[in-house]
Amino acid sequence: MSQVSIGNKVPHFESIATGDQRITLSSLKGKKVVIYFYPRDSTPGCTTEGQDFRDNHNKFKRANTVILGVSRDGIKSHENFKAKQAFPFELLSDKEETLCTLFDVIKEKMLYGKKHMGIERSTFLIDEKGVLRTEWRKVKVAGHVEEVLAATKAL
Repeated sequence: MSQVSIGNKVPHFESIATGDQRITLSSLKGKKVVIYFYPRDSTPGCTTEGQDFRDNHNKFKRANTVILGVSRDGIKSHENFKAKQAFPFELLSDKEETLCTLFDVIKEKMLYGKKHMGIERSTFLIDEKGVLRTEWRKVKVAGHVEEVLAATKAL
């Protein structure tokens, strides 16, 4: 599977999601899609980022935009995280790293002095025709969602 690049159509993908769903890119045609990748459910930065998307959800909705969160956590963890934080959007489980590979977000990271492979916090904006328009890599949580919302409204 090739990787995504700005200005090109995002290849078809399918993933299991919260709410006992299977999400496909083709099922979202006609809507803008924000896909944000985060390292792990219920960790401080990931919780704050999800809360920021939650708190701005209606603004994204008015801009005809679907928000999807993705990590390698399982569905049960996602369901708990979503319920606890009252997220009004779905979380996709990518245990096999299919989406992580497609969007090239698995990077070498350092934790407590040890190297490991993990998700680099990243966000992607796909237009109504399935074309990748903008990407943010090495995301810092503070102010990020406002920046994504501005780019979404500008499309």
